[in-house]
This record gives sequence, structure tokens and C-alpha cells, in this order.
Amino acid sequence: MSQAMGMDFDTLRQAMADNQEQPEGPARNARAEQLLVEAEKLNIPLAVIEALGHQLKVYNYSSEKDKMFVPFARLLRMWDERPEDFDEYETHSLHWVFKWMSAGMLDQPHIPLASIEKWLGEMEHRYRLAGHSERAVRGAEFSVAAHLGDLGRAERAYTAWLAADRDTMADCHACELHSQGWWRAERDADEEALELWRPVLEGEYTCAHEPHTVLASSLVPLLRLGRLDEARAHHLRGFRLVRPMESMRGAYADHVEFCALSGNEARALELLAERPAYFTDSGDPRSKLDFMAVTALLMDRLTGLGLGDQPVPGPAGREWTASGLAVHARGEALSLAALFDARNGTSYVSERARGRMDQRPLVERLPLGVRSRSARHMSPSGSAAGSGSAAASASARSSAAVVESDAGSDPSSLSALLAEARRLSATRSPDAVEAWAAVSRAAEGQELDVRDRAEIADHAAMERGPEGIELFHAAAELYSEAGDPGEALAARARAAYVLALTGGPEEALATVSELYEGVLALLADGGTGVSQAASVLVGRARILMLLVQEEADADEGESGATASGTAGSETADSGTGGDEAVGAAEAAVRELLAVAEPHLSDVRMASRAAEARAMLGELAAHAGDAEAAAELLGQAAAAFVAAGLPWFAVEYESRLAGIARHLGNAEEAERAARAALEHGGPRLEPMGHAQLHLQLAEILGATGQFGPASEHALEAAHWADEAGEGPTLGAWARHQLGGFLLRQGRWAEAAEILESALPDLTTDMHGDGAIVQTRWWLGDCLTELGEHRAAAEHWLRAADVARHWPEQRDHAMLAHLAAEALGHAELPAQAEQAYARAGDLWRDLGNVLGLIRSLRARAWVALRTDSGLDGARESMAAAVRECEEGLRAVSSSARAEAVEASDAVEGSDAAEARHRLVAELGHTHRQFGDLIARSVPDDTEEALAQYTRAISVFASLGDDALDARTGAELAAGWLEADLLRPAAAAARARAVLSAYAGADGEAAQARRAEAENMLGVTEKA
Repeated sequence: MSQAMGMDFDTLRQAMADNQEQPEGPARNARAEQLLVEAEKLNIPLAVIEALGHQLKVYNYSSEKDKMFVPFARLLRMWDERPEDFDEYETHSLHWVFKWMSAGMLDQPHIPLASIEKWLGEMEHRYRLAGHSERAVRGAEFSVAAHLGDLGRAERAYTAWLAADRDTMADCHACELHSQGWWRAERDADEEALELWRPVLEGEYTCAHEPHTVLASSLVPLLRLGRLDEARAHHLRGFRLVRPMESMRGAYADHVEFCALSGNEARALELLAERPAYFTDSGDPRSKLDFMAVTALLMDRLTGLGLGDQPVPGPAGREWTASGLAVHARGEALSLAALFDARNGTSYVSERARGRMDQRPLVERLPLGVRSRSARHMSPSGSAAGSGSAAASASARSSAAVVESDAGSDPSSLSALLAEARRLSATRSPDAVEAWAAVSRAAEGQELDVRDRAEIADHAAMERGPEGIELFHAAAELYSEAGDPGEALAARARAAYVLALTGGPEEALATVSELYEGVLALLADGGTGVSQAASVLVGRARILMLLVQEEADADEGESGATASGTAGSETADSGTGGDEAVGAAEAAVRELLAVAEPHLSDVRMASRAAEARAMLGELAAHAGDAEAAAELLGQAAAAFVAAGLPWFAVEYESRLAGIARHLGNAEEAERAARAALEHGGPRLEPMGHAQLHLQLAEILGATGQFGPASEHALEAAHWADEAGEGPTLGAWARHQLGGFLLRQGRWAEAAEILESALPDLTTDMHGDGAIVQTRWWLGDCLTELGEHRAAAEHWLRAADVARHWPEQRDHAMLAHLAAEALGHAELPAQAEQAYARAGDLWRDLGNVLGLIRSLRARAWVALRTDSGLDGARESMAAAVRECEEGLRAVSSSARAEAVEASDAVEGSDAAEARHRLVAELGHTHRQFGDLIARSVPDDTEEALAQYTRAISVFASLGDDALDARTGAELAAGWLEADLLRPAAAAARARAVLSAYAGADGEAAQARRAEAENMLGVTEKA
């Protein structure tokens, strides 16, 4: 490269340092090769040594590990010929990479076992000569023995490794603990492995590749132990670390394996698609073996689910199906394993590969929270079996269906089916639907009496929606023919209600009014039963309730679903929607209740009475009486449960949860939401599960129970995906889940979930507020993870949306956060621009504190831009002016009220506003002094003047600003010492000691210690 021409040693070193920071991969390796050429031109042995060491390092952390043997052989030859050419660092590095060579040889099956054993001896000899412990040598021997399957030797080497002293050649604590835990897991001691890994998982020990590999290695042991929450967390956290690192194919394979064993096949396919080069990269055969083995495992799993023809990602050059890739991947894995076994003289590697490929799932379906389809949604037909989804509508088929296959032309079997269907209908069981469908299938081609045909038609109509209206009328004719006029009227009432639901409520009301008059007359004459009359009355009440809602919608506009998609809004608006319609509906409901309540021993009548109370609750909510609505809905739900019909309580318990939350009764809201989930049980559709879990998650989150809230948001996301609503309700659930995880400080998991939600969040479906909040949270997470540039990008994109909002506070805050992140990302020019934008916004908002802080921050980044020291001084001076102007405004009686009421200071009154502004003035003078002291070391007088002003300002605040004042005092004291004024410095130190006389606390101890140190320095002077 042209820019590398003629570089000197320092430039070469900087170029190698810059290249080391580049992403792993061939491009970085190629640059290292070019830099070696440049080093050779310098005719400086150390330059070549350093360039070879750099080349060796980038090869080791890449897919081209097989290239590292050449530079190492050259380095070793240079050492043997002229060890004096190596400085202390390069001497250490040379011995350090002996370990890489040992592992690297194991990974290359073409290197003979005898050569590896010889190398171990060479390593031991050279380490002994250099005075190193044998810990690293025994660790390398353990790796060889474990790879060969020589368990006795491996255990002996393992024991010797741990017994040897740790020295500078020992692997870091994190890497050693990973290897030790891996061995315990290999020996079926998962608990011991996880205990060994605990310090790495908790962040006590880290390195460039840890906790990356420990997180990956822990996945299957956690699944085996049933510690599923930890397994999920380790996958989300660990995959985020592994994803950008090309050299970590083995750890990447662990994550694919985890997905294949936990019912997350679709997620595993997405992982394969992200890394197409992993199928073919040949520089590290051992990690390729791992990758192909888990690919075979996954493809066999998909084929077993009936998805063998599913297109899947695979090696470039052809289209792959799951079954085709299963054969290819297994063949590749076993071929590679055979190469290792031929080298090793054992069958151990092949046995382990087969064992890995032949594993069975450890969990049927472990929800991860991230955006992904379930296996049953991967097939174009959506018909894959064994996906692990919960039962959809009516759980198991009716017990009557058990005999369906034997019914055929056997009248007795058909009679049994009819009896079971009638029994289930009488008890209002959801299984009645399937029971009547079984009757219908079994009755084909058989002669039935008219009553049987009427019931079959009636129940078939219930399943057909708008298309069932004519079938209800046919059923009514058959009931009449059978001599049951009351049931005929009830069937026509059901048809009228369907008509009302499909857009004809006025016509339906006219029809049902006639039916109502007819059934009451029949009932009075004893021509029908109370159950049939109640069926007509409930149809009439439902239609009138629809009319109330329709008029309310016309008067007040469609309220729409809540953004969260939870079941039920909190309360209806208090508009009447027409007093006449409300009065008619209430009268109809109360009449239904009066008819049903005397017959509560009949489950059907108990159900009608419970529904009537629920309708009264809805009318109360419509009128704005939330308390009455909650009481009535609670009564309705309790009545359904008491009648043995808990599944009918679900809708009203969910509604009650929303109203209780609206009333501020969090305890009742949580109870009702949990009851809805419990009573819905396996009878809920996936969408019902999703809605109820999300509702409970939001209730728990609102009361700060973020752990339980995240569990239910996770379930909501899972069930939304199962329902095929991942991009809609699922995206909202992931948005909420990310927020709950963030509030628990689970930054990596939260980031993974939020990034997964973001592509599906749309303004039309979820609102731009959700998009802004998701990016805001992502920025928070990424900042905690040290990914400052990405955090800034999310905050800036969120700010671009928020700039269109009428209220601009969020816009200003996001611009300010983006500026901070850009500064941390070493992008000072962009940071300065963003601080300027934030400052303008704070000024427009009248938020003095925000403006002051943006000016101070801008001053610091200006030092690293073209603005330089002059720009920094200007910004800091502007911050001082804004403080002073703000104080004048607060002190002015004419403007005090305006400042109080503005957003200038987030306090409550003018006194509080003044106090905070005085504190900001002190901090601004202090930072001004720091800026001058660090940037213009020779101009200590100006810095001292700023510190003195800060001390004076803080002193005016008394004990509230004691720590800030003494901090400025000590900073001034050190400057006095630099100016050779020991007496003045000592006086400041004594002032600090006096201020903290008798005081306790961390800050007091730190200040006293620094003051004592200052006195010691001045006394020596």
C-alpha cells in the first residue's frame, strides 16, 4: 500500500497497533503481511521481530490459523541465532506463543502426533531454561491428552497443571477456568463446571475471548441441568460477543447447537445464514468439524420435523434443503474426524462427533424473546408437526371423538357420539364444538331423526361466522318440525346476533324484538322452557349492547386498540352513546338476569346470569363508573368460575385487570390478570396467551417488578410468534421485554432483544414513540457495553424522529446523549456538532441547566477539534454567562414566577432554582479551571483564579456543597504547590482537614487523605 512506503519504526509500530484494532479476518491478515515487508526494509532486527509477532497474533485470531507456523518458525530461528535482538517484551511474547503452537498443531490433522509430542518436550525444555513454571507445559499436555481421548493421562496432566505455580507464562485466569470447566463438563460434572466458570461469568476475570467462550460452553450444561433462564441469558449475552469475531467458529457452533437442542430451529438457521464462510473456511479444521457437526444435528432435527424439503443456508454454489445439507454436513464432519483419528491412532474424535450429531432435543421449546419463527411456521404450508406449540382452541378433542372412527354405519356408536356431544353442550364445555363436528362426520350417509339433524345444523352454524346465518335458519325449521318452537326461536336469535356482528344491527334488532315477544308468550303458556327463553333474551341483550357501542363510536370516534395490544382497554369513555340505547340495553340485561338467576343450579342458566352481570359491568364502564364496572366484572368472573366454567371468565378478568390498573389498584390488577391466565389455561389460542401474558407483564412492570415482568413479556413474544403475529404484537412484546431487562441492568440481553424488535416496529402499528423509546433504550444498553458509536447512531436516529414532536425536550435530551456517545467514541468533531445542536434545543426550551451542561461538555470536546483551546474557552465562558444570567432571572421578582414555571430548572420553587444554578456556576468555574490546568500547564494563575471563584461559589451553599468546595480547594492547593507557594498550599490543605474534622464517610476519608498528602509534599518543599 502506498501509505506504507518509507515508514519509520515508530510509524510501523503505530500501523501495527491500528491494524490490531481492525476486525478479525483476511483483510487484517493481509495488512499484517504488508507491514512485515515494510519492517524488513528498515534493517532493524527488532522491527522484523515485532512485525512477525503481529502477523502471528492476527493469524491466531482468524480463520487462517494454519498460517501462523511459518512466522513462528522464523521467530524461533532468530531467537536461537541472536537472542539479544529481542527486547524484554518480545522475549516474553516468543515464549508465550509456544502455547499457541501446541494448540495449533492439535487443530491441524496433517501434523503428525510424533511432531506434537516432540514439540511438547521442546516447550518444556525451553520453559525450564527460561526459568518458567511447568504450569503452561502441563496445561498443553492436558489439551493433547484430552484431544486423544487418553483419559488417564489427561487427568494426570490436569492435576499437575493445577498443582504447578502460576507465573507469567500461565494462561490468564479466565482462559484457564474455561478449560477446567470444559473438562468437568466433558466428564459429566456440569455443576462443577458451572461453579468453575462462575468468576468468568460474573466478570471477575475477562480477556479478549472471555467470557465469550465460557458463555458458549455453558449452554448445553445449563440445558442438561434444566437451568433454562440462565441458558437463555447466556445465549443472548454470549452470541452478541461471538458474532463479530471471525476466529470463534467453535463458540459460534455451540450457539447453533443450543438452538437446535432447545426448539429454536429457526433461530439456528438464521445463525447459519449469518456465517456462510464457516461452511468452507479450512484454516482451522477442528472448529470446522465442530461447525459441520452441529449443522448436521440441526438439519436432522428439521428433517425429523417434516421439514426435509425446507430451503436452508449452506455452502456457496448450490441450493440446499435440510435433508440434503444433513447428508453433506454429516459426511464433512466424519471425514474431518477420520483425519484426526488417523493422525491420533484412535477413534475418539469420530465417536465424539457422532455423539454430538445424534443428540436429541433437551427442551421442546425454550422461548428466547428474539424475533424468530417457530418450526411450524417455516414450512410454506405451515403444517410441520412437532413444533411444540400449545393446543390451539379447544385443547384435546372431545372424548366422544375417540369412538368416531368406529361409528361408521353403527347406530349405537352414533348414539354414543350424540349423547357425549349433548352432555358437553349442556355443561357449556369448549370441547362440545369438536364433539358435534365428530357427530356430523359420523352421521354422513345415515338416517337421522329431525331433532338430531336440527342440533347438528345448529352447532355447525356456530362455527361458520357470517356463513352460518342460513344454517341457523335451517336449524330453526328443523326444530319447529321436531315440535320445539322455543329452540327454533333461540336458533333464529343466534342468527340475528351474527347478522348484527356483520354489519346489520338495526335489522337484527327488529328481528330479535319479534323473537323476544314470541318466546315470552311461549314461556307464559308453558310452550317452551326457561333455557330457550334465556337464549333469546341473551341474543337481544347482546345486540342492544352492540348498538350502544356503535353509537358511542359514532359520537366519540374509534378509540382503537392500545399500542400494547393487551386484551381490553382500561375503561370506556364516559360518553353516553345515546341515552335511549343505553337505557334499552340495561333494561334488556336486567330482564335476562331476572330470568336466569332463579335457576343457577342449571349451568347454562348460571352462565347466562354471569354474562348479564358482565354486560352491566360494561355499561358501567361505558358510563365512566369504573368502580361499579370493576365490581360487576369481578362478580361475573367469579360466577363463571363457581359454575365450573372458568374459561368464560378469562375475557372479563382481563377487562377487570385493565380497569383496576386505571383505578390505581395494582394488586387487584395483578390478581385479575393472573386469574385470566390461569383460567384460560391450555384452552387459549396462542394469541390469547400472548395478549394475557403481555397485559400481566405491563402491570408488573408498572409496579417495578421487572424480573417477573420480563418473564411474562418473554412468554408474550413467544406466543405472538406462535400465532404468526411476530411483527405486530410480538414486536411490541419484545420492545417491552427489552425495557424490563434494561431496568435490571441486563444490558447485553436487552440490546439483543431490542435490536430484534426494531425492524418490525412501525409508526402505523406501534407509534413513533415506541420506535424512539426502543432506540433510546438501545443507546443506553450499548453505552453500558462500550459500543459508543452504535449508541450515538441510535440516539441520533431517535432524535430525528423526535424533532417533529410538538414537545422538544426528548429531542434535546437525545441530541445531548448522542453528543456524549460520540465523544466516548473518539469522534470529537461530530460530538461538538451534536452538543451545539443540543445547546440550541435547550436554549429554545428555556432549560438553563441543560444548556449549561451542553456548553461545558462542548468545551471539553472542542479541545480535540479544530476549535481548539480558543473554542473550549469560549464555550466554558458561555456556560458561566448562562449561569449568571439564570441567577439574575431567578433573583428578579418580575421573572421569578416565569422561571419557576418554566423547564429551566427541574425544581419546585425559585429558591430551589437559585440553589441549583449556584451549584452549576460553581461546577462550571471548577471545570474551567481543570480545562486550563490540563491544556495550558504554564498558565496556572488563570486556572487558580477559576478554582478560587468555584470555592467562593460553593462556600455560599454551605454544607450542601462541602465535597465540591473541598475538591476545588485541593485542586487549587496543588496549583499553589506547582507555583512554589508551599505555605498557600499548606493553608488550603489545613482548611480541608478542618472542614472534615470529626466527619465520617468515604468522601471525608478521601479528602483527608489527599490533604495529608499535600501537607507532606509542602513540608518537604
